[in-house]
Amino acid sequence: MSSHASGTFEVKLTPQTDNADATLGRMTIDKQLHGDLEATSKGQMLTGMTEVKGSAGYVAIEKVSGTLKGRNGTFILQHTGTMNRGVPQLTITVVPDSGTGQLAGLAGNFTIKIAEGKHSYEFEYTLPESH
Repeated sequence: MSSHASGTFEVKLTPQTDNADATLGRMTIDKQLHGDLEATSKGQMLTGMTEVKGSAGYVAIEKVSGTLKGRNGTFILQHTGTMNRGVPQLTITVVPDSGTGQLAGLAGNFTIKIAEGKHSYEFEYTLPESH
């Protein structure tokens, strides 16, 4: 049975300056998540910019550590995002078998919303019954 979690988060993206091609970028991710998922995350993002305004792509991996509705553990999120002339498409999925501790067996999809400069999330997930 599918469950739902939601809340807010703050994110800090720090550009890394290890490439000579201005169209390619790499950033570190630091997040603080609140609400049904009380956690921190650390990750890496790779970006590709184009000469067309509003068109770009990114991939990212982040490891989330904390508590999801009272169950403690870690899991990994995989991001795949594109912007096609200003139209975003983003998929964020729990990496299969990445859940640890009480989050072992976690599966699901994560959605990010940005409104008026504030970040929030919706998380649709499944988790085996606790033993």
